[in-house]
Amino acid sequence: MSDRESIRFFSDGHRLDAELWRTPSSDCAALVIPCSGYLGLKGLHPARFARALLPHGYACFCFDYRGYGFSAGQPGRLFPGEQVEDIRAAIDYLCSREDIAGPPLVLLGWGLGGALVIAEAAHDSRVAAVVALNALADGYRTTRALHDDASWARLMERLERDRVERVRYGHSALIDAFEVVRLRSPTLDYVESELYKDSAFGFPVTCHACEHLLRFSVENLVGRIAPRPLFLAHGAENDLYSPEEAQRLYQLAGEPRELHLLEGAGHSEWMHDDHQTFQQLIGLITGFLQRSLMRAG
Repeated sequence: MSDRESIRFFSDGHRLDAELWRTPSSDCAALVIPCSGYLGLKGLHPARFARALLPHGYACFCFDYRGYGFSAGQPGRLFPGEQVEDIRAAIDYLCSREDIAGPPLVLLGWGLGGALVIAEAAHDSRVAAVVALNALADGYRTTRALHDDASWARLMERLERDRVERVRYGHSALIDAFEVVRLRSPTLDYVESELYKDSAFGFPVTCHACEHLLRFSVENLVGRIAPRPLFLAHGAENDLYSPEEAQRLYQLAGEPRELHLLEGAGHSEWMHDDHQTFQQLIGLITGFLQRSLMRAG
């Protein structure tokens, strides 16, 4: 049994839509903020992690970035730096609540969200631990790897035209989000069969946002998390973001740190509440949090 409190808070003047998941008991081992990845919505993977972590004694704060779901903001403006600001605003809000402030704050991010939580934790000492799952380390490298030479040339040409249009007319054109981050099976199959069940999923993004994604990198930031604990997990057969992204983050991070490659797992085809790989991941995360937060306390 859980309580779900609907919440509205503000980030840079934008009203964001959120839910606080907790058990009727006021005690919790930690307060986890599960953060979506590319185009993600709070009712998808953040809610999945909330359902899985709640029975282990963790409260969860799920929210939508500006422009997503019922949050205010310009749809299609997917600027990673602004989403990091939204994560910080979520932390600000939780710290302002006397009735829930106190337990350690943990950031959990999926995909692009894994990089976002690293970027936030690098500059925010209120974060007690970081969990980055199937994360990218560098936006340019991961996006380029999804394209052949011809599709990459077309994308670069389109972005160049858009830069000219922006400086002349002040407007950035929209582009299909999956023309930028190109999906392959089995991730493509999962997105089409599961994520599109939410009618708000899958909107186009601006060309300007694409440029910001390509410039977004956390390789120079991950080392700043130490001595706070960092947990990295990645599908060993990930067809979207290579496992080398997690290995790169692990190499650059300080202690304490953990890296788990999930054998036989891709990017998201196993993201179902009752899937064995997902349950394995939850066991790894809760074990890590128990060890690291106990050590920190």
